[in-house]
Amino acid sequence: MNLKSTSSNDETLADMAIYDFPRGPYPTRVRIALAEKAMEPRVKFELVDLYKGDHKRPAFMAEKNYSGTVPVLQLRDGTYIAECTAITEYLDWLDGSPTLTGNTPLTRAKIHMMNKRAELELLDPISVYFHHATPGLGPDVELYQNEEWGIRQREKAERGMQYFNDLLETQAYIAGDEFSMADITVIAGLLFASYVKVEVPETCKALKAWHERVMARPSVRHQPAFAG
Repeated sequence: MNLKSTSSNDETLADMAIYDFPRGPYPTRVRIALAEKAMEPRVKFELVDLYKGDHKRPAFMAEKNYSGTVPVLQLRDGTYIAECTAITEYLDWLDGSPTLTGNTPLTRAKIHMMNKRAELELLDPISVYFHHATPGLGPDVELYQNEEWGIRQREKAERGMQYFNDLLETQAYIAGDEFSMADITVIAGLLFASYVKVEVPETCKALKAWHERVMARPSVRHQPAFAG
């Protein structure tokens, strides 16, 4: 694949490619990380149409990601890196000055712990609800659905919102005093929740205030997922 990319201002030589679906919550995680690191000019984006099931095609799964999910990062040497946490970790350390995944043993541990909780308690349950208790990506992609399981996962996500609200009553960000990968994951969780009309409870005032604050960051508000 040719990684030459043209930006709005000049022609640059992209040394990475990302296969994704621009408005997807999981791809948005990596897009925010790229924007935070000012690395967008280094990337060529390749569309993977989820509604057509492009991510589940045998060729995609065999070459790019066995799990059949996006985003997937491709390096110049042909290496593929899947999973948002792995991609963010790679990007954050690429310039030698990590700001999203922690730069001390303690901050790294806290961020990774809270990022995992953001996935387990909010983002992934909302995803399960989407795929099992709503039309999801349509009958050509959603070959098996369990509505009861989806509803239970929605309830888990709502409990997760309350957990993060309680956390944010005593600290500025999800993993402590600084914006991190864990915040990005919660942002994606709330984005997904908005898509499937799962509302943040009115009692979660701290979570709502945090969300308004992080949505004001240029790296977040300029993403395709939040356009229109």
